[in-house]
Amino acid sequence: MKRENSGAENARLTALLHESRPMPALPPRFAEGVWRRIEESEATLFPSQRTGWFDRLVVQILRPRFILPGLAALLVAGSLLGAHDASQMAKRDALERYLASVAPNPLR
Repeated sequence: MKRENSGAENARLTALLHESRPMPALPPRFAEGVWRRIEESEATLFPSQRTGWFDRLVVQILRPRFILPGLAALLVAGSLLGAHDASQMAKRDALERYLASVAPNPLR
């Protein structure tokens, strides 16, 4: 029940389908505009030497492969700074309590 002429019919059908969806002409200087947009996006991803070191560091840290280690480093740095601050506060409180016990009323 298979037709032997199906190859020719498929070719005609393919040609008819291509004719039914004509490709519009591209606007003038289309390729130039595409390359310009690519260069602009790469310029934002890779900052030039004119930007500061902090900006370049932030761009590197915010890349997907550095987010987890970056967050871990921030967590460790925050914990260390918090522990140092708590230690300083504890020393200050201990000094105030000692001075209060030695001289309870310094104004009298």
